Amino acid sequence: MTFTHELSAEQTAREDDLVQRVLRSFDNCESPRLDQILRSLVRHLHGFLREVRLTEAEWNTGIEFLTAVGHITDDTRQEFVLLSDVLGASMQTIAINNEAYGDATEATVFGPFFVEGSPCIDNGGDIAFGAKGQPCWVEGTVTDTDGNPVPGARIEVWEADNDGFYDVQYVDDRVAARAHLFTDEDGGYRFWAITPTPYPIPHDGPVGRMLAAAGRSPMRASHLHFMVTAPGTRRLVTHIFVRGDDLLFTDSVFGVKESLVKDFVRQPTGTPTPDGRSLEGDWSQVRFDIVLAPFDAS
Repeated sequence: MTFTHELSAEQTAREDDLVQRVLRSFDNCESPRLDQILRSLVRHLHGFLREVRLTEAEWNTGIEFLTAVGHITDDTRQEFVLLSDVLGASMQTIAINNEAYGDATEATVFGPFFVEGSPCIDNGGDIAFGAKGQPCWVEGTVTDTDGNPVPGARIEVWEADNDGFYDVQYVDDRVAARAHLFTDEDGGYRFWAITPTPYPIPHDGPVGRMLAAAGRSPMRASHLHFMVTAPGTRRLVTHIFVRGDDLLFTDSVFGVKESLVKDFVRQPTGTPTPDGRSLEGDWSQVRFDIVLAPFDAS
């Protein structure tokens, strides 16, 4: 339902005049970029206020909401990033800053659970470090957009465990389901992880209450995080998603892209593993070939 009513010429003139006065307040801004951002922000903000005819009670509710977002934010929880995620602002910023270039792999949201200083593993190593979940063999190559292998590329990988939690969400300082490794001389990489499972974003705070009020789910589609860096190339932050996951089309942060949906092929108990590892149960296997755009790609 849309609430509108006809405005008098006098009312429209008063509102227009206010916008212009706010815009003129930035006339002495010395930074052209800051000036551009602030003026655009004012125009769009006032446009929103006028379009929905925001009431004072609604304005107060919005202020209280943002205050609550600030209060729950701390060193380990960034509710403002979460708000940006669920409104699609994070993905839009990523799209703007990672313009399509040839067949370069698409980027997606960084997420709040990356941690510097992850363990280094050799190619073929295991990132689980005891995290619960079905073992998953991940392999692929890293190349540039001309098809040349990228040796020595650093690949950071991290994911939630089978209970839907990242290691940093536990209180025992564990390091699990995260590591980094480097591509070999042919640009190849391979490692053991756990098969991704769906989980909810933190929804016990103001952002979660907003989602509930809007009838939206806090669930994220199953995914495995990657961050790939190499000299001369654009940093890639992305995920791969599990084909067949019911949440692919309702991912709460809009991170899913068709090119990142991969086949995680289940292997029955007793199926030989690529590296000869002995497993007691079933496992899965996925291939993810990564293409890096050049550093100055636009």
